Amino acid sequence: MSPHTDTVRRPAPYAHPRPGLPAAVQVYEVGPRDGLQAEAAVVPTAVKADFCRRLVAAGVTAVELTSFVSPKWVPQLADAGELLAELDLPGDIRRVVLAPNRRGLDRALAAGATELAVFVSATETFAGKNLGTTVDGALESARPVVDGAAAHGLATRAYISMCFGDPWEGAVGTATVADLAERLIEMGVNSISLGDTIGVATPGHVHDLLDALFARGIRPETLAVHFHDTYGQALANVYAALTAGITEFDSAAGGLGRCPYAAGATGNLATEDLVWMLHGLGIATGIDLDALAATSRWMSTVLGRPGPSRVVRALAASTS
Repeated sequence: MSPHTDTVRRPAPYAHPRPGLPAAVQVYEVGPRDGLQAEAAVVPTAVKADFCRRLVAAGVTAVELTSFVSPKWVPQLADAGELLAELDLPGDIRRVVLAPNRRGLDRALAAGATELAVFVSATETFAGKNLGTTVDGALESARPVVDGAAAHGLATRAYISMCFGDPWEGAVGTATVADLAERLIEMGVNSISLGDTIGVATPGHVHDLLDALFARGIRPETLAVHFHDTYGQALANVYAALTAGITEFDSAAGGLGRCPYAAGATGNLATEDLVWMLHGLGIATGIDLDALAATSRWMSTVLGRPGPSRVVRALAASTS
C-alpha cells in the first residue's frame, strides 16, 4: 500500500515505449514563422527574437524563424532581415527561413540564412489563392531558390500544402502529391514537409500517402509531416506517421497559426501536445516540456489570448 501524502506530483507523461517506433525524432518548430504570420497586430522584432531564444533554451533544435516574402503580402514578417541580424543562436540549431522566389533568396542570403524553405501547392486553386500562380508556376519560382541555396552549400526544405484535401477542390489524390514530391526531389530539395493545411487527414490517409511516396523511392528520412488539428486528428496522424518511419514533425508552440487563405483551418498542432505524446511513447525529443509550456504561456500573454494547447492548459492548472 502506498503511504498517504498530500504532496501533488508534478504532471509528466509516463513512458510506455512501443516496438518498432523511432527512438528519437526531430521536432521542427514553426511558431515564429507559420505561427505568427497571420497575426493582425505586428509583433515587435525584439519579441520574436526572444520567442526564438526561449524555444531554443527549452531544447528545440530546429526553428523556422521567418520568411523573406514580400512585406506587401505578409506585413507581419517585413522585419525578416532585422530578426536574423538580432538573433545569435547556437551553430548546431537548424535556423530555417522561407524564401518564395529568387528575390526572397537574395534577401535571405544577404541576411545570413543557413537553411532555406520553399512552398508549393498540390492543388491549382490553392496555388492561385495563396501563391498567385499555378502548381507549375510555384515549382518554377522554387527552382532558383533550390539552385541558389545549393550553390552556397545550403540545404532546402520544401513544403507541399493541401496534401490531404482542399476546401475548393475536395480530395487530393495520393498520386498527385507523389508526382509533385518526385519533381521536387529531382529539382534537388533535401527534404519535403507534407502539409495537411486544413486538417482533414486521418491515419489511414496518412499511411496511403506515405506508401505512395515510398513506392516512388522517396525515403522516410527525407520526409516530414505538418498537421493542423482542425478536426482533432493531428496526434492520431502523427502516430500513424511514426509507425511508417517518419522522424520529423512540424508543430507550433502553443498551437499558434492558421492559414489565412484556407477557410476553416485552425492552428498548427501544438508542440507541447506533440511532445507529451512522444515522451509518453519513450521517444526522445531533447525538449524540456515545462520550459516549452512556460514559453507558450509567455507568448499567449504577449498576444493577449490563451493558446489552444491542452497540455499547456493542464500544466498551468496543476501548478496554480
